Amino acid sequence: MSCSNDAEELTKAGFPYTAEEVAEQFLGVALVEMLEMIERDHGRPLPPGFLQHLKETTTARFDAELAAVEGVGGMLELLDLPRCVASSSDLARLHHSLGLVGLLDQLPPHIYSADQVARGKPEPDLFLHAAEAMDHAPDRCLVIEDSLAGVAAGRAAGMTVLGFVGASHIPLGHDERLREAGAHKVFDSMADLSSLIDAFA
Repeated sequence: MSCSNDAEELTKAGFPYTAEEVAEQFLGVALVEMLEMIERDHGRPLPPGFLQHLKETTTARFDAELAAVEGVGGMLELLDLPRCVASSSDLARLHHSLGLVGLLDQLPPHIYSADQVARGKPEPDLFLHAAEAMDHAPDRCLVIEDSLAGVAAGRAAGMTVLGFVGASHIPLGHDERLREAGAHKVFDSMADLSSLIDAFA
């Protein structure tokens, strides 16, 4: 959903992208870093105030359309292990989004954002920060990621990485790209997660 909104707003601003292109190039990258990359690639600045405009339009779209990935709520209820969210989204958007889909109560206080580290994904800083905050060794952590940047970050952190392709924003062929990025296994249903955790424990 955010990829579609990003593509629409960028195209309106004279920086044409499709949702598939945004997903392939920028999924998992922090918003500020994404816009900086776009400006470098195009050799010109985005319109003044575009960052705030994009945040506002994304929030409005989330308020109207956001839904949890099928099965994730039930999986969290059954999962008897420490868990966290470590996302490239800012903390305010993370809390808002998790609240919209009814998952916020299942995760605090372990919600971590790229805002809290010097370097976002694909660097390992965010995952290492989360592991340290939860007092777990990186090599005992399992990362579930849908982005190339996130897979790279998890591998760089020395963690086991599962690639997830069951969300609506995932483009065709993304499973193979996640494998090429280093995902140890790729899956498309949260119903499979418990057995995968057992397999990699």
